[in-house]
Amino acid sequence: MIVSEILRIKGNALYTAPPGNAVSNAVRVMAENDIGSLVVMDNGRMAGMLTFREVLQALDQRGGQLGDLKISEIMVRDPAQASPHLEVMELRRIMLERHARYVPVIDGSTLLGVVSFHDVAKAVYEEASFENKMLKSYIKNWPEDENT
Repeated sequence: MIVSEILRIKGNALYTAPPGNAVSNAVRVMAENDIGSLVVMDNGRMAGMLTFREVLQALDQRGGQLGDLKISEIMVRDPAQASPHLEVMELRRIMLERHARYVPVIDGSTLLGVVSFHDVAKAVYEEASFENKMLKSYIKNWPEDENT
């Protein structure tokens, strides 16, 4: 399975924010849409990622207050990225090594979407379930030995 298949299954909803926006506005968007990340876009190009991890760290460092904190002040500027042609097992390795729960999928200079660790786990589970079902069907219909 490749990354583009995960995007096809999950849909292409993409949530973005400019780097100059207030983190408090980003939190509102994330909460309203039940998402854990925003792609930070600056003049049509990906500038970074904002995830709940950065928000929680900012809250901890600022005594529970975000105030007028800007996304650009806490975003991850060089997030892990994936090609749509990347094998899911390789994506899993990258996500584990980089401790990344959200990975933007980029084809050339085009942002296609974001794949979450949840999306990857779900895809791997569904693929394994399908293979399991097919193997059980194959075994059940195994031809009997004519000499027995």
